[in-house]
Amino acid sequence: MHTLKPTSFNLETPPASQPVEAQAGPRAETPVWMQRLFVIVYVVFCIELGIVLVTLPWSPWWIHNHLLAHWSSVRHFSRLGFVRGAISGIGFLDLWLGVSEAVHYRDRR
Repeated sequence: MHTLKPTSFNLETPPASQPVEAQAGPRAETPVWMQRLFVIVYVVFCIELGIVLVTLPWSPWWIHNHLLAHWSSVRHFSRLGFVRGAISGIGFLDLWLGVSEAVHYRDRR
């Protein structure tokens, strides 16, 4: 009869009936086309989000936000210059991440 051992031992060592190679199996590499598609989607997402975060705090939509009409203290806080600058800074960081990923991309083979 097979008895259970402590959990950490069960996770660290495979059962004796199966060899280690059979459990791990060959690691499947991601196809190159999927890597490129992921990078394209990531770069486009980062650039679009960065543009929105850089420009939105300085637009009229930010000042006339009807979602914050009931919370005057949050509305006042969101109109402060350093809050707008911080959000724009996050947008510039996001733009930088997208462009950096596009420039430094290499296929993994």
